[in-house]
Amino acid sequence: MTDLAIVDAAATPLQARVGTKFAYSTTGVREALLSFAVSNAHDILEEEILIHAGGREVQARELAGNHGTRLHLVEGVGDGWLEVTYSALVDITRPTGDQVGREIDFDRWVFTRPSRYAESDRLAPMAARLFPTQTGVERVEAVGEWVNTHMAYISGSSRGTDGAVDSILQASGVCRDFAHVVVALLRALGTPARLVSVYAPGLQPMDFHAVAEAWVDDAWHIVDATRLAPRESMIRIATGRDAADTAFLTTRGGRMTFNRQVVTATLTEGTLPQEDPSALVRLP
Repeated sequence: MTDLAIVDAAATPLQARVGTKFAYSTTGVREALLSFAVSNAHDILEEEILIHAGGREVQARELAGNHGTRLHLVEGVGDGWLEVTYSALVDITRPTGDQVGREIDFDRWVFTRPSRYAESDRLAPMAARLFPTQTGVERVEAVGEWVNTHMAYISGSSRGTDGAVDSILQASGVCRDFAHVVVALLRALGTPARLVSVYAPGLQPMDFHAVAEAWVDDAWHIVDATRLAPRESMIRIATGRDAADTAFLTTRGGRMTFNRQVVTATLTEGTLPQEDPSALVRLP
């Protein structure tokens, strides 16, 4: 194996403008929980949040999630439309802070357990056969490489209910499916892994993006088996066990129907980094 370079997102001055606009028609929706805001692990230089529900502007209640995740709760959505417009200017060069020992001890156990979309217990025999000797960084690189070569990225090829096992059998999926397979295989091998939703400048097609994050060499490192965008410019939104924890929209009661959605992520300062799959990359 080639020695891996360690890259911090803070190494090169980068700044990005990110945002999203989406609208859903609503019928009898009591509450909507939204996950679109940049994590407070980053330096947010400017931010604008505009939410309309039932034809009126509403103020969402911000909830603090784990690992810097910010959720926005809209209550009494009712009938009509739920429309969100979000924009943020983010300094990606914020240095990665020291890990908190107590949090890491907890995370190392939580993120080695099976979860809804990352069935590591079912994949343990397969993982042991595929990666019988690799450990540490070599294991993380090998799992990412296997997923990249085994699976084809095909928009619309998977269902929202598909987990890692389904994705492996289908040998195709979108970013969340790639991330789930990476997470499940690493957990099956005893490496803590989790899923992160991000804004990803350079991503094509542009959308919310999902990547894996693995605990190796005493830090969390991004693993993107799709290799569709440079990891050094990614901006964290939410962090969790799998897509069930990082969904950008969750509702209680009633019905919602998708109308439109646009996601943007563009560098305003600095040059889009060249992705190096052999490098270890940390984000705030």
